[in-house]
Amino acid sequence: MRCVIAHYHELALKGNNRDYFERCLIKNIRTALKDVGIRQVEDLHSRIRIRLPLEASLEVVRDRLRLVCGIVNFSLGRVVPLELSNPNLDVLTTAVLEEIESQSFTTFRVTAKRADKRLALTSMDIERALGAAVCNRTGKKVSLKNPDLTIYVELLSKEAFCSAEKIEGPGGMPVGVSGKITCLISGGIDSPVAAYRMVKRGCLASFIHFSGRPLVSRASEEKVHELVRHLTTFQYESRLYVVPFGEIQREIVINTPAPFRVVLYRRMMVRIAEELARREQCWALVTGDSLGQVASQTPQNLCAIDEAAELPILRPLIGMDKREIIDEAKRLGTYETSIEPDQDCCKLFVPPHPSTKTRLDDVHKVEHLIDVATLVKRGVEKAELTEFLFPSSTA
Repeated sequence: MRCVIAHYHELALKGNNRDYFERCLIKNIRTALKDVGIRQVEDLHSRIRIRLPLEASLEVVRDRLRLVCGIVNFSLGRVVPLELSNPNLDVLTTAVLEEIESQSFTTFRVTAKRADKRLALTSMDIERALGAAVCNRTGKKVSLKNPDLTIYVELLSKEAFCSAEKIEGPGGMPVGVSGKITCLISGGIDSPVAAYRMVKRGCLASFIHFSGRPLVSRASEEKVHELVRHLTTFQYESRLYVVPFGEIQREIVINTPAPFRVVLYRRMMVRIAEELARREQCWALVTGDSLGQVASQTPQNLCAIDEAAELPILRPLIGMDKREIIDEAKRLGTYETSIEPDQDCCKLFVPPHPSTKTRLDDVHKVEHLIDVATLVKRGVEKAELTEFLFPSSTA
């Protein structure tokens, strides 16, 4: 029988809450594979076994499990019966030889682990017996230090599992165990990476995009839809609010001094986002800020922006430089979408010399020049909601 053995790490350290974290991970695995025909996902304590039906696409299973947060690594292979007191290795040997038939290699090693120490044979006994069988069948040589192929064997209580591959997962925590957050997402490089970092820590993210519409086209909105669709493959369901922000920006430009406008834009965005976040029952806002990267991200301006919020503002990228963020965006798969040209509201009405050391006293004075409450209400009322699901019926 074909199956997958998935391993996790952090979940095993959760003490009395471990069962809850494991149940969440199993639920997410079922969701990720719900259209593949998976019927049985079992918690074997420190590992999870997924039994695969004959009709399941192995490539789809691999691709989906690579994205399940909480999984450190997984192996796709075969499972055979095994008796603790009188283990017969013939069936296991046959399964191992069948598993490596399609593999191309010159050297190999066998790595065995016993989940149940009552097994009469040790891990080394298993490795020697299976290694000898592979040598006799293939004529290949054993290399313990740098083999072309590693054969993995896991000895469970009543079964043995063998595989010729081990695939890395994202690690982290299962989505949903850390509550809900709201991510401010632009069409740029940084904010999708910040959102993913929080998803990987177990948060379920909703998203808010501030569009320059009606003063610019929908290009940034189309990019953001694509970015959120991609991020949904990690968390299975997403909600995106698009807020037409162009007219609000124009109100700020008409009524306030130019140096303070960048901070005022951001404070207005935070207030609108906070209202929508409460609607989603979120406990924090998340931004893609990196310290000192642009005028709104200096220490003084970050503090001035934070003062407008009641919810915590989380900044997962705060200590990263641009090259690090770009590298992570490439690994995540959002980079190519993020660098497509668009018309971002953040580029509208940017003064030539924005204040980089904004004092709160000054912000409070200039904010009296605009009707903050009315502008926030307008932004919330005009927010447009789109929902995303993965896997969808067309996935």
